[in-house]
Amino acid sequence: MLRNLLPAAIVVMSLGTPLTQCARAATFADDATFLKRHTELIVLSDAKGLAKVAIVPAWQGRVMTSTAGADAGLSFGWINRELIASGKLLPHMNAFGGEDRFWMGPEAGQFSIFFAQGTKFEFADWFTPAAFDTLPFKVLRQSRDKAVFASQFNLTNYSGTRFKVAVNREVRLLNSKTAWRKLGVKPSVGVSLVAFESDNRITNAGEEAWKKDTGLLSIWILGMFTPSPSATIVVPIEAGPESKLGVKVTSDYFGQIPPDRLVVKDDVIYFSADGKYRSKIGINPKRSKGVLGSYDADNKVLTIAQYKVPAGVTDYVNSLWKIQDDPYSGDAANCYNDGPPAPGEKPMGPFFELESSSPAAALAPGKSLAHVHRTIHLTGPESALDGVARATLGVSIADIKAGLKNR
Repeated sequence: MLRNLLPAAIVVMSLGTPLTQCARAATFADDATFLKRHTELIVLSDAKGLAKVAIVPAWQGRVMTSTAGADAGLSFGWINRELIASGKLLPHMNAFGGEDRFWMGPEAGQFSIFFAQGTKFEFADWFTPAAFDTLPFKVLRQSRDKAVFASQFNLTNYSGTRFKVAVNREVRLLNSKTAWRKLGVKPSVGVSLVAFESDNRITNAGEEAWKKDTGLLSIWILGMFTPSPSATIVVPIEAGPESKLGVKVTSDYFGQIPPDRLVVKDDVIYFSADGKYRSKIGINPKRSKGVLGSYDADNKVLTIAQYKVPAGVTDYVNSLWKIQDDPYSGDAANCYNDGPPAPGEKPMGPFFELESSSPAAALAPGKSLAHVHRTIHLTGPESALDGVARATLGVSIADIKAGLKNR
């Protein structure tokens, strides 16, 4: 999520609708039917038709939503119905929504791919490259549980370096057995789940090597989800001194976050996902454990996002909106909570995000870098979800529910 901009997006609430007048949660069939009215839709499904994933090729093979309960099940993705239905394209960014969207970094700084050379690091000059905003990805092949996409495009960074990029993106629906194995726990009776992952690969398709002194690129995967007053983001972190691991969290992207919205402990961070206060946090690669989570206590939905943090790799692109002293001191993961940009103003959502990034890609011609981002939603009784939370996030469901209360 960018530093100085709220994405223009909405799901079951239109712009101008007060937060207290939110419509009922959408079912997967509701959202799939809506999307099919406006664009081509690929739906992956398990053998029983319970776990489903909806993908839009026109929006870079984006996973828009998923469910663990067939067509009548809760739709987990956040969808910007107002923007999609309008049929219009916005100049700076088209936030169609979705649980897993392909972006690239860095967003800002001397190697930015969102700001043209010589412009100011201000919203008026900020533009999302069309390659991962409005241009479609080509469908290479698809099956019941997998879809593969590809694209090739050129980018020029703020310093004038040109890149020729080839992208291969594979979205896979994981079966239940594989999902439980990825979670590291035995299947729990009474728990329904849907699990999918995007395997994203960028290749240097040009004739010049990508070098640190002229700027590098990264893969950036962002997932948008529906907020709730009871929703809390959970980020396990490596415990240890700042002298060795760096700060526990970067939390001043939009100013300091009130203590009732962000609690930082030695090995875990709790962050509000209520969609009522614009805020963002970042985790550096030394602190990251390769997992993010959220829990919606009202709907009893536990979400786990997993990604790989390569051992010993610390070069991650920096997206701060300024010329940077260290352009490779960026985050491996970010979380964002939407809200009004100023008192009395309308939010652009609301939604919350779980995001992960690859390391900076120093690639010779023809070489590639891959980044896998996995999303798993689980629903069921809290007694059954508790073991999953403990195994993946290192805390109990009770800990999460009390995380922002026991300050």
